[in-house]
Amino acid sequence: MAFFFFASKTALPKLFLALCLLQMASATRRLAELVQDQSPPMKYHNGPLLSGKISVNLIWYGRFKPSQRTIVSDFVTSLSSDPSLAHAPPSVSQWWKTVDKYYHLSSSKRPTPSLTLSLGRQVLDESYSLGKSLTSKHLVELASRGEQQNAVNVVLTSSDVAVEGFCMSRCGSHDSAIGSVKVNGKSSRFPYIWVGNSETQCPGQCAWPFHQPQYGPQSPPLVAPNGDVGVDGMVINLAGLLAGTATNPFSNGYYQSEAGASLEAASACTGIYGNGAYPGYAGNLLVDEATRASYNAHGVNGRKYLVPALYDPSTSSCSTLV
Repeated sequence: MAFFFFASKTALPKLFLALCLLQMASATRRLAELVQDQSPPMKYHNGPLLSGKISVNLIWYGRFKPSQRTIVSDFVTSLSSDPSLAHAPPSVSQWWKTVDKYYHLSSSKRPTPSLTLSLGRQVLDESYSLGKSLTSKHLVELASRGEQQNAVNVVLTSSDVAVEGFCMSRCGSHDSAIGSVKVNGKSSRFPYIWVGNSETQCPGQCAWPFHQPQYGPQSPPLVAPNGDVGVDGMVINLAGLLAGTATNPFSNGYYQSEAGASLEAASACTGIYGNGAYPGYAGNLLVDEATRASYNAHGVNGRKYLVPALYDPSTSSCSTLV
């Protein structure tokens, strides 16, 4: 069967414009796909990866609702591959398995033990003991309040707390600091993470795609899976930083480019959450029929989350759950 299309002279310019826009959109998608396919390899720099049984301690600075704290703590619990915590695929624990692949590549001469994360202690500081304007040194001080052995301490700052570099150059960060605990008589370093709640400060930068982007291609914001734009955005950033901490805890593990300006397991795939993603479009995601919220991973207690794509070292490409 043949199909015929007829256009009047007045419709031809509009048709031409439409075809041009379609071609540009198609080219944008192809360019994004090309960039993903040509990602440079994730180079190993011979340093240790985070390994063994590690507790993730949450240090809450500022005022968070109990419901907000539960969203994050449930996410950390969802990382476990414990069969008793199994949930329907695609799942957060399934997403974390891409991180596991790094542990099989680091060194055949010195095989790295696998990593098991579990929710540790939660520390509350609702009195803003260090004020509402924090420097990087303050973050280290807060991170030091958690355990310093076999642990990652996560500092989470509330929406009314300003942090050095927040909304300007970062939505969160991970690093390591010299701890007070000595191992074999020597000082040792412990890894820590900081993530800020961007809800009132820069949601267009740090909570996208749940808020209209501040820059770049504009698209309607997606509905946050847990009904909290700021905290659902924090989960995205925490997820990526946990992957970076696991595979590059002391700045000599896995990363692309130069130290100090490196791309890690998640930051190498910024802005990608599902297949078909391109600048301004998060990708083809799952949508909750009742709430119309977008997500790509199931968690414990019926939770749904949006987690970022991770660089898969076995395929040298960004890997998504959906």
